[in-house]
Amino acid sequence: MKAFFASEQLLHQPLQFMRAGRICAPTDVPARATTLNEALAAKGISSQVPPDYALNLPAVHSLPYLTFLKDGFQRWQALAQTGLQPGPEILPNMAPYYNGRTDLDQRAECPSPSIIAQASWYLGDLACPVGPHTWTAALRSAHSAIAAAESVCASGGMAYALCRPSGHHAHRDRASGFCYLNNSAMAAQRLRDTYASVLLLDVDAHHGDGSQNIFYHRADVMTVSLHADPASYFPFYTGYPHEHGHGSGHGYNLNLPLPHGAGNDVFLDALDKALMSIRDFRPQALVLALGFDGYKDDPISVLRLELDVYRQLGERIGALGLPTVIVQEGGYMLDSIGQALDFFLQGVQHTSSE
Repeated sequence: MKAFFASEQLLHQPLQFMRAGRICAPTDVPARATTLNEALAAKGISSQVPPDYALNLPAVHSLPYLTFLKDGFQRWQALAQTGLQPGPEILPNMAPYYNGRTDLDQRAECPSPSIIAQASWYLGDLACPVGPHTWTAALRSAHSAIAAAESVCASGGMAYALCRPSGHHAHRDRASGFCYLNNSAMAAQRLRDTYASVLLLDVDAHHGDGSQNIFYHRADVMTVSLHADPASYFPFYTGYPHEHGHGSGHGYNLNLPLPHGAGNDVFLDALDKALMSIRDFRPQALVLALGFDGYKDDPISVLRLELDVYRQLGERIGALGLPTVIVQEGGYMLDSIGQALDFFLQGVQHTSSE
């Protein structure tokens, strides 16, 4: 299996994020990627550096949003010239109203040129601060996903994108939940250049709201998400069973929320339901948005998964026999994410060796 990672992805070093009214130390630290790379090396897999695609990205994000991410920090610092004292990172201080109508496939552009206004328009929460190197790290993370997708398009096999920052909470024009560019959505869109239909399966503990939003009106990319019940867990507003897609996309979105405290058996039962939907959809290729934050000891987990669940997940994914891009999403327990990846790869390799 090929793996892709760029060292620039380590440059993003957030200073803070808000949780339940408290400024907390960040959990999306560069050591996450270092640990996962070590796990790959232990399996004899050496990460390849993805090409620099610059802004030649699959079209899942709006240009004004990309421009904000690219130029925003310098504009933020320039506020000092106006007499304001900006903080060390871009953070929003407003929450513009948006009614969430599913018949609209996108928002209008931000009506104000102000960096303060745009920060609140394009940053959805206080968990995605933009610092001096956020854009570079997020862009190279996206490049890793694109390179993995191109590898799969060329080989028909399987490739792993070690993406950090993660991406599945990034909407078409909004960052949230540690995510800036939607790596999984970009991988799916790149696969569509070769394959007529793609399924995006998200097994992170959190609902893949950005991915759902991006493909909600489409029938060529089906989105399926297993995640903790969002009624009292991020992202709160989406991830419910009644969300089936809209217009041409109706019937091509499936959410399987899990009760808090769910363990391996409940997760695997839901996974088997997801796999039935995959077989019914008959995709030509698969993107697996792989998160390890459902592990019982993860600092932000509400699920009770044991590490062995990732081996069983790997077996089921490998048994599908589909061209597959694996995109790393969450997982914040440094002592366990390497083991989780190892277990997953064991499962995939066990199936492929049979």
